[in-house]
Amino acid sequence: MAHEAVWAVITAMYEAYLRGDRPGIDRLLHPEATIWDSAEQVLITSREQLEKVRDARPQDGPAETGIGVHDEVVDVWGDTALARYLLRVDLAGSAPEIVRTTAVLRRSGDDGWLIVHLHENALP
Repeated sequence: MAHEAVWAVITAMYEAYLRGDRPGIDRLLHPEATIWDSAEQVLITSREQLEKVRDARPQDGPAETGIGVHDEVVDVWGDTALARYLLRVDLAGSAPEIVRTTAVLRRSGDDGWLIVHLHENALP
């Protein structure tokens, strides 16, 4: 059951992304979450920094036509979970981008499972 709850957080994050729903994504992130974004060299350590990265993303690149998450491996140890999976980003006019992703989640009271760290690594 915990595996399904953790995986539901991961898939909900990408569903919110597809809707352009930043607050929906942010509700799934712990307030002090850290992120290694696949397109950034620095560790994102604050919401302010995350917003700057989001706002700086180019608008003139290939259009995303869809995303999918697959090949998940989820382990849960008490109130800590580790999810590993592949993220496929479909792009108009070019081959999909594959991003190897690891998420660390913590379960905390009324908030349920929240992502405390996300590490993305775009494959060549």
